[in-house]
Amino acid sequence: MCKVQAPVAPGGRYSKDAFRIDLGQQTVTCPAGQVAAMRPAGANGGRTVRFGEICAGCPLAERCTASKTGRTIYIGPYEQQLARARARQADPAWKTDYTQTRPKVERKIGHLMRRKHGGRRARMRGQDKVDADFSLLAAATNLARLAVLGLTNSAGAWAPNPA
Repeated sequence: MCKVQAPVAPGGRYSKDAFRIDLGQQTVTCPAGQVAAMRPAGANGGRTVRFGEICAGCPLAERCTASKTGRTIYIGPYEQQLARARARQADPAWKTDYTQTRPKVERKIGHLMRRKHGGRRARMRGQDKVDADFSLLAAATNLARLAVLGLTNSAGAWAPNPA
């Protein structure tokens, strides 16, 4: 249920999602229908597409790029997963589930952050100590929340306090 940021472009130009990316053929098609091949970019598995001279005579060039050398697009190593996530979050059922779940999660994180002890900074050094400290903070926050709700534990079950 993690939201993926939509691609953006400066100045209201075409963002990356306006281009058709074909990972199987290793090509990218621009909004004007021009096709360019992907080239490897770095050791992390990313690829770069340079439209270069294709943009020179294109009628959509002003809406696409401000560069004199043409539009360049970077295709990251996780482009396929991002595309799937963006398609999934366009589904109305996903949006409904996200808007129902997110406020609850954000509220719980807010409960952890609001105290003086707080969860914003680690008080210890080392992953194991930080994990243990955060677990203690979460347990204390949960117990305090149960007390505010007026719940008591009797015979191994939680019940509302009759008072």
